[in-house]
Amino acid sequence: MTAPRVLIIIQNLHVPFDRRVWLECKALVAAGYDVTVVCPKGPGDPAYQVMDGVTMHKYRGYSPGGSKLGYVFEYVYSFLMTLRLVLRARRQGKFQVLQACNPPDIFWPIAMLLRRLDRTRFVFDHHDLCPELFQSRFPDAAGLPYKGLRFLERMTHRTADHVTSTNDSYREIAITRSGKLPGDVTVVRTGPDPDKLRRGAVDESCRRGHRYLVAYIGVMGPQDGVDIVVRAADVVINKLGRTDVAFTLMGSGDCYDEVVALRDELGLAGHVEFTGRVPDETVQRVMSTADLGLSPDPKNPLNDVSTMNKTMEYMAFELPVVAFDLHETRVSAGEAALYVEPNDVVKYGEGIVELLDDEVRRRRMGQLGRELVETRLAWKHQQKAYVGVYDGLTGRTARTAPPVRIVGSRTGRS
Repeated sequence: MTAPRVLIIIQNLHVPFDRRVWLECKALVAAGYDVTVVCPKGPGDPAYQVMDGVTMHKYRGYSPGGSKLGYVFEYVYSFLMTLRLVLRARRQGKFQVLQACNPPDIFWPIAMLLRRLDRTRFVFDHHDLCPELFQSRFPDAAGLPYKGLRFLERMTHRTADHVTSTNDSYREIAITRSGKLPGDVTVVRTGPDPDKLRRGAVDESCRRGHRYLVAYIGVMGPQDGVDIVVRAADVVINKLGRTDVAFTLMGSGDCYDEVVALRDELGLAGHVEFTGRVPDETVQRVMSTADLGLSPDPKNPLNDVSTMNKTMEYMAFELPVVAFDLHETRVSAGEAALYVEPNDVVKYGEGIVELLDDEVRRRRMGQLGRELVETRLAWKHQQKAYVGVYDGLTGRTARTAPPVRIVGSRTGRS
């Protein structure tokens, strides 16, 4: 019997760099699906490749800048390039299921086209709240752009045969804001792989001569709070006099140059290191050596209902987390995190010092975090519900009841 063909579209990251989408691809391949991905190229990527049984068609990305008009040009270009590669991939046979990941919410017309041509079913993998993401990047913007994003979100939800939401808050929005039936929305969180993400040997060179190491890993965009990390480091080092602390920030994004300049302006180059994007081996060394992890995402309409992947990764590495008191972060991390008053840089810096000075508490929080990952948050607990959605849509499993929903499983942006 021919394996059902699945097409996955993603625009904001490339595969396999996007951990969630790559885990989804591997889960589908293991379940007997033929998986094709259309996405932008990563550094050095070919236009076509097959990796671990996943076929990938990639186009050269285009990012003209972070302005509102720049995003419009980027998304129009991405839509046209994606459509071209989708039609090319379709030459090998029709797709039983199309999955589109956001942001942005622009690929529902492609789903409608394939539905008309081949009766392709459409799964919307809901990673971000694009209207709230827009608000977080352009706080003073309102009116037509925001209404347009709400329209695109609504059309994506309503066109989808099924929605996989990254947490219960997102699930609720799909139901109440876009009118999806509860049985057509399944929570599939982005859980880390505890077998790959686990604490290893300490590498003292990562501390760069300091007693303590504090780590950040993730995207560095306007809504991610990396500037808060730098300003909190200023509080820790220059105001509280804790020159025994080193900060290592791994990742990149639209604000990378800006936050590096802020570090230099505050005279923190000797304590705060920006590595850019690094290989997994470097992540392993830094996270295995660090004393705590930072989730500095400020409270706003987007972040309050999103739990960040980095928080789960810290927990996998047995690192206690310092975070602002956000709804989804508290539900996911529980007692594995220290929560401080939202958006207060001074209190965030003081929270870092408070944990560094309490080794017993850090160890207990790290153990609790690791336990949560192993027993509830890990991807192996999520992929059953994810593959179950596909089995139901393709008829491989009779759908006699609503899809499994992981109660209390919550995650969101990276």
